[in-house]
Amino acid sequence: MTYSFISIKRFVDEPYSKILGYPKATSSQIRSRISELEKLKIRSIALVGPTTLGKMAILGKGYVGVVVLAKKGTKEVALKIRRTDSQRKEMKREAILLKFVNSVNVGPKIIDVSKNFLVMEYLEGIKISEWVNFLEGPGSTKKLKSTIRKILEDCYRLDQIGFDHGELSNISKHVIVGKTKSTLIDFESSSINRRPSNVTSITQAFFIGSGIAKKAQKIYKNPSKEQIIGILKQYKKERSRDSFEKLLKILKV
Repeated sequence: MTYSFISIKRFVDEPYSKILGYPKATSSQIRSRISELEKLKIRSIALVGPTTLGKMAILGKGYVGVVVLAKKGTKEVALKIRRTDSQRKEMKREAILLKFVNSVNVGPKIIDVSKNFLVMEYLEGIKISEWVNFLEGPGSTKKLKSTIRKILEDCYRLDQIGFDHGELSNISKHVIVGKTKSTLIDFESSSINRRPSNVTSITQAFFIGSGIAKKAQKIYKNPSKEQIIGILKQYKKERSRDSFEKLLKILKV
């Protein structure tokens, strides 16, 4: 899709400056951030996406930052901008975590990082909660099972490297389904210092405790809650490929 990109030089003024210095920044902070973007070779930003900041469209907004579509040279990228009120003083910790999950082919690929910005691969797609709403007709069961399987495999790989995403119980904000790739996103609350529960959390979100679970149930008959909880207990104890395969079998994916 072709988007209209705005030069970052225009982001020195309102309303655009609100994006670079959300929720509040001085003019010197904005100018400093524009210089930082220039060093990263970020030249322009497109106001597109499902979330709004004031009247401006963006890709997403969280506790740490806002995400927009940008251009690094001629390449479209996702740009995460640190909020001025964030408890995180810089973006490098999140960059390290993203690089770690990239090592097992999970998440958007990291491209660059600075104090206030994280540059990532742009994955065009929609949140899984919206995607499920559009699923209907022939092939919908196969598409749903394939997507669930892909995300479960990602979660298994994260479990194996001792990495916990931390927010997968809120699946709607943290899984994107694209035309070419479905993936976990947003690793700002992740940790390598707590016991990972990625497979457990995502399974419960898909099949037990969310609106998505109810929609999935309408597309194909899920196993009983008791069956799922039983096999999850076994998986949590062993975290082996064998126990994971048994989970996939129970879930019919």
